[in-house]
Amino acid sequence: MDLRDYVRILRRNWILVVATMLAGLLVSGLVSILTKPTYTSETQLFVAIQNSGSAQELQQGNTFSQARVQSYVKTVDSPVVLQPAIDTLGLSVTAEELSKQVKASTDLNTVLINISVDDHSPVQAAAIARAVADSLIHAIDSLERPKSGDSSPVRLSVTKPATVPPAPSAPHTTLNLLLGLLAGLALGVIAAVLRTTLDNRVRGEVDLRRITDSPLLGAITFDQDAAKKPLLTQTASQSRRAESFRQLRTNLQFANVSGRAKTVLVTSSLPGEGKSTTATNLAIAIAQAGQSVCLIDADLRRPMVSEYLGLDSNAGLTTALLGAADVNDLLQNWGEDQLFVLTSGQIPPNPSELLGSEEMKDLIARLERAFDTVVIDAPPLLPVTDAAVLSQYVGGVVLVVGTTKVKQHDLQKALNALSMVESNLLGVVLNLLPGKGPDAYTYGYGYYGQDKEPRSTSTSSGQYIETDGSGRSQDRASINDPRPASTYPYAQIDRS
Repeated sequence: MDLRDYVRILRRNWILVVATMLAGLLVSGLVSILTKPTYTSETQLFVAIQNSGSAQELQQGNTFSQARVQSYVKTVDSPVVLQPAIDTLGLSVTAEELSKQVKASTDLNTVLINISVDDHSPVQAAAIARAVADSLIHAIDSLERPKSGDSSPVRLSVTKPATVPPAPSAPHTTLNLLLGLLAGLALGVIAAVLRTTLDNRVRGEVDLRRITDSPLLGAITFDQDAAKKPLLTQTASQSRRAESFRQLRTNLQFANVSGRAKTVLVTSSLPGEGKSTTATNLAIAIAQAGQSVCLIDADLRRPMVSEYLGLDSNAGLTTALLGAADVNDLLQNWGEDQLFVLTSGQIPPNPSELLGSEEMKDLIARLERAFDTVVIDAPPLLPVTDAAVLSQYVGGVVLVVGTTKVKQHDLQKALNALSMVESNLLGVVLNLLPGKGPDAYTYGYGYYGQDKEPRSTSTSSGQYIETDGSGRSQDRASINDPRPASTYPYAQIDRS
């Protein structure tokens, strides 16, 4: 992964990263609050050699002092020094326990001894530091005194008396909060990378390109109102969703530049990826461009087209395939454009056999001769074989990929299923994309609010007809309207 991949991961999982940072901040704050304050008192001693004061003796004494200071530092935490301090203060601890509170050090090439004492009481810390310093002075005097009884050649003097510390030395609340924040950030980044690595769902074009190099025909942004208003005609004409389907229509024309794919089959890998709404709105968009379109609901297991368009589904595709009625009598005109719909009809017990029959192949051929474009809404590829069987009879296939709905290996299986039957995959449509973020695809330009309702629809005569909530005109002519035969392409369908 390069830097852009990591940036995309952070943008995609920024909520997780922020949550872990806040958690780290909270934990460090609680630790700082619950930790009992510790106070540190310090004192400093100077080591000197008692001599006559000549230059040579001073030099020798200084060298001797520096050599002995390291030994004096090691002596500070010994019972020889600490036990007298305990007895003086009347402490109820042992020398070993007190040694954990006392620290002694010296700087290189100096004769200074630094003693620090930690305690939960500031007054106690200062008292112990003074007692330890006094005890060290007496201990060194005793240890360095000659056996002859003369005075010790070494003298320790306090240069910095121990004082009561005004503020605790621990906990360092500011430092703890900063460390907690950094720890939370590191944990969040690691979790984000692991989550992205383990999550094999298709989330955008980057994930799609890891699986296939098929053309991306369109990208449709997720719209929370689409569940109630799924149709293209139920949104403002300049909305982002409407523009996405117009872009899909245009790209599909370029993908089918040879014009051989008059029939387009729309399918997906799994249910719930939005193939039916994509097929329906694609047919509407093509019809709005002035072409005659036939939309077939070939999902004979969970038909949805009739529900979206508000049409009767009792008689339709299965009726025509079984020979109970001619397709001319089953097509239903929808809207003011030349869009005709062949609903699913009654759900049969053998959908795969019907869709793979010669009757289905002949029906598609008849419709191709009568319409400019035929759009088929087919079942998903993985649960059933209907779409794979039907794809052999059409000019091209459009695969709808519902982002966050399908996993990469499932999409790969769907592509393999189409490849095995040598289907002509025209391209892929990314559906349910986020409107913002690293996986967003569309760019807004002068869009109206998507909440606006289209108030009218223009007809070829220049008149405007009020539309109802389903997107159909309220005074839509019935299929038996005695208009010229050219108005209804299905009237031109031959019966051969």
